[in-house]
Amino acid sequence: MQALDWIVLIVTLLAIVVYGTYKTRGSKNVQDYIRGGSEAKWWTIGLSVMATQASAITFLSTPGQAFHSGMGFVQFYFGLPIAMIIICMVFIPLYHRLKVYTAYEFLENRFDLKTRTLTAILFLVQRGLAAGITIFAPAIILSAVLGWNLLLLNIIIGILVIIYTVSGGTKAVSVTQKHQMTVIFTGMFIAFFIIVSKLPADISFTKALDIAGASGKMEILDFSFNLNNRYTFWTGIIGGTFLMLSYFGTDQSQVQRYLSGKSVKEMQMGLIFNGILKIPMQFFILLVGVMVFVFYQFNEAPVNFNPTATDIVLNSEYAEEYKQLQEEQKQIFNDKKQLITNYAATGNQDMQAYIATANATSDDLRNEARELIDKAGESQNIKVESNDKDYVFIHFILNNLPRGLIGLLLAVILSAAMSSTASELNALASTTTLDLYKRNTSEKSELQMVKVSKLFTLLWGIIAIGIACVANLAENLIQLVNIIGSIFYGNVLGVFLLAFFFKFVKGQAVFVAALITQVIVIALFFLNEYEVINLPFLWLNFVGCAIVIAIASLIQGVFKSN
Repeated sequence: MQALDWIVLIVTLLAIVVYGTYKTRGSKNVQDYIRGGSEAKWWTIGLSVMATQASAITFLSTPGQAFHSGMGFVQFYFGLPIAMIIICMVFIPLYHRLKVYTAYEFLENRFDLKTRTLTAILFLVQRGLAAGITIFAPAIILSAVLGWNLLLLNIIIGILVIIYTVSGGTKAVSVTQKHQMTVIFTGMFIAFFIIVSKLPADISFTKALDIAGASGKMEILDFSFNLNNRYTFWTGIIGGTFLMLSYFGTDQSQVQRYLSGKSVKEMQMGLIFNGILKIPMQFFILLVGVMVFVFYQFNEAPVNFNPTATDIVLNSEYAEEYKQLQEEQKQIFNDKKQLITNYAATGNQDMQAYIATANATSDDLRNEARELIDKAGESQNIKVESNDKDYVFIHFILNNLPRGLIGLLLAVILSAAMSSTASELNALASTTTLDLYKRNTSEKSELQMVKVSKLFTLLWGIIAIGIACVANLAENLIQLVNIIGSIFYGNVLGVFLLAFFFKFVKGQAVFVAALITQVIVIALFFLNEYEVINLPFLWLNFVGCAIVIAIASLIQGVFKSN
């Protein structure tokens, strides 16, 4: 990185922190601090909701997902518009009418205190883990690529977020997220146009899409019922709807965003805005990854995009084998480049089969490289991430963007990390303060409650930094966050649906059912991990929801009959 990149990066991040702290200083009551004074307009709500979901993981992992697997991941979001409509019709009017500060407050009114406490604790566990991951994700990748100290990066990102989140609460989060989303969208559009401009002169955008299609990267819709495929139309519509209902309807990090709205209409419009824009946004981010793939059909790519992993294997007993793979990769690249150049010039559809074969050979070689990296890590007793999906986009940024724009794209990644982490800390503190502390202690003044909220924000910030410092990478970071959510979300959503639509079910039945369901869902997850059963994680949302409703209804029926 050059001096100009550092200036752009530091000025952008500090401007966001200072602005958020200045605009929201001096919150003196719970209404202002936790609900942002209920003043937010629909566009602020919509952007804040999007920024909460779109963490740094989105902008690092999603292009890498598209680079390796194509556009099919967009199906994951197909349930989002359906979920937004249901939340606007059912959840928002009810939350507004009851004037709740947290989603779990409603459950005490409907069931009892222990059900409210249980769901709040389930939220705190999964969201606390996720908060650590949203800090860790950009830190581990920037550390590997730039050589920055990982521990120091975790602490810096965490402290920047804590400063303005503790200072201004919900309003600070919403105010800063508008500007963070501006930085993010600007940076991603610039990156996209630069990628396209760096393609060979005779490769137009249309031809680039054609090349991506010939390589199997533009297969968007999969209507199969194959459970081995995580991302299909059906998993998106069914599993995705239940996941999004859970996330936007019962997760306090999102509920708190739209409860800050000026009116029911503003809240509803904010969520509809998110529902309309989210799929195109994810489509665009995936398309950026596909264009990076096309770029590397004409520009040689490393065998593995993680530079730390490459250094480890090249300094091990497997160095010669890895170098041989690098040589083979060069030959495959040259052959494939010639194939694709001819295909772009002639449009001969018969050549697609040859391109597919070349891509398959390249993929096999990359898998061999990953195996060597894993062996090298084991032989040196070093934890190394051989899966390089999360490193593809950052590698392109650092090696191909002009000076100054590198700083802007790094600011995009860190802004996304800060925006989602701020929402999580804000929600964790609100839930801890209102659902656990206030409900189980004597009455406190408004000023005391604000001070307690700030203290819990600081505490959760420290916990998130701690989790980030001990975290390990999964196969793909964006999947890891969704896996954690899927383990808990279905159960919690089922509890809320019981509260809304199953009036005969009472608190004791729901509490017992929720405990049993959580054990079953965790067991199902591990059975799938060890390949005892075949149940992709997205289906856990639907399964968990169905199980808790069935068990609670059964218990209530037996209890009534007795």
